[in-house]
Amino acid sequence: MLTALVLGCAVPASAASPASFGPTPPHNPYAGPDGTATMHGDTGSSDTTPLAGPGAGTLTAARTALASACPTVLVGADGYPVALCTPIFGQVPTVHLLDPDDGSSLASLKLTKGSLLGGVYAYIDHQDRLVVADGSRSLLRVGHHRDSGGDWSLRIDRSLSLASVIPEDDAVTGLSPDWEGRVWFATGGGVVGTADDATGTVKALSLPAGERVANSISTAPEGTAVTTTHATYLLTSEGGSPEILWRKEYDRGSARKPGLLSWGSGSTPTFFGPAEGTEYVAVVDNADATANLKVYRTADGSDVCSVPVLRAANGPGSENSPVGAGRSVFVAGTYGYPYPAVPDGAGTSVPASADFAGGLTRVDVRADGSGCSLVWDNTLRSAAVPKLSTADGLLHTVVRDPLIPGTKGTSLLDPYRYVQIDPGSGQITRSTRVGMGSLYDTLQMAGTIAPDGSYLQGTVTGVLRIAAR
Repeated sequence: MLTALVLGCAVPASAASPASFGPTPPHNPYAGPDGTATMHGDTGSSDTTPLAGPGAGTLTAARTALASACPTVLVGADGYPVALCTPIFGQVPTVHLLDPDDGSSLASLKLTKGSLLGGVYAYIDHQDRLVVADGSRSLLRVGHHRDSGGDWSLRIDRSLSLASVIPEDDAVTGLSPDWEGRVWFATGGGVVGTADDATGTVKALSLPAGERVANSISTAPEGTAVTTTHATYLLTSEGGSPEILWRKEYDRGSARKPGLLSWGSGSTPTFFGPAEGTEYVAVVDNADATANLKVYRTADGSDVCSVPVLRAANGPGSENSPVGAGRSVFVAGTYGYPYPAVPDGAGTSVPASADFAGGLTRVDVRADGSGCSLVWDNTLRSAAVPKLSTADGLLHTVVRDPLIPGTKGTSLLDPYRYVQIDPGSGQITRSTRVGMGSLYDTLQMAGTIAPDGSYLQGTVTGVLRIAAR
């Protein structure tokens, strides 16, 4: 079912020049288009896109109801969106092929059920196939195909078992291709490996006992970045065998915080930099009093800076990957966000609950690389992972407003707005309501700008498509 709202709009204010941000990570030849190939845009997890979002005109918001939480909405070179969703009932991960014109589901395919995070992270490869690991500990490439009658279907084009290196009680959390065509993967239990499904070769190593991987991983020409509940790593490979190049511990705090899904950093590590787009790696720690943005040099893991963030909102925590482009990093806070479930083994949060604080902070690395400077820090309550468009020079996200203006709590009736933000000032330049109530909860999931300029955003019940006309 598709429901549509026709909504008013404001004229966008001035935004930062797209050219001012500098380069984004280089294109991975084994991934789909930059900006739409991964949940975080590219294999470097920069959360940037070269595509412009909804432009001038009246904004419309349409919801494709799939009775599923859809954290991953990607688009291949052929322009067809592919969503990886987990149904509310049964929780069996399901792949949907969506109509690029109206967002409706053209075909679906159920996968083997695994862990909660096993139905979250995937990517589109260079042949428009969804690459994902299912609950059987198999690496799958799911292709979409059209028959002579014009009907679409989804099927598993290639499969490789990873069971030889992944224990039966473990599951893949994140995966990403490297520049040799191998697929890197990390499991919740701390196994990191490479898989070559052309040759059937799988190699892995185990990170120190007790370290878990609760977010996805990132790849760049320099190596693969993995952040565990204790430390951030850069790994390389010799003949496909993973090797640790460097390891950096961070302050993981004394417990999991409300609004985070693990006891530790909530970051998928972000590659960014002003010259090659990958000179630095950024994560956010879990220090008790104030969360800090940690920036390391990719080459050797040496410290660039540690900057307190999200202080204006007084919410010391982020489950979201930082946005990185050129010398700039943007951090969105999730402290207190009311997730309906957390992964097994996450532990209780301290305190047990809190108001959703939100917050959005910009930090710039200094031009000489000697440290970082806080540019701005506000109380905006993003309910999704923001995306920075280097084409229109705007941050795009969905915010969750309180039902009663001026309050800080959340309710099942909260309104949600799509917003465009000037990255130069942190101010909202354009916004419009997309819906009200739990059907529209974007649950801190990442949005994707499609080639036609529409903004595709997963919710707990399906996918929103926001466009201008």
